[in-house]
Amino acid sequence: MSNLRPDRATFRKSSYSEGANGCVEVCAAGSQHFVRDSKNPHGGTLVLDGASWKLLVGRIKQGALDW
Repeated sequence: MSNLRPDRATFRKSSYSEGANGCVEVCAAGSQHFVRDSKNPHGGTLVLDGASWKLLVGRIKQGALDW
């Protein structure tokens, strides 16, 4: 597991989110994946292991988390 701290990670935002209001940023570091709110980058970071990340991305692609 990576010892990278979220406050030192380089996050990226999807090109699909340009102009959108509900954006997140992500960073992968070894087996860890960091997720944060792009509008509030210092408000907290969700840290996921590889299996949890794959599950989250799969559910998003299925539309299971659409509002």
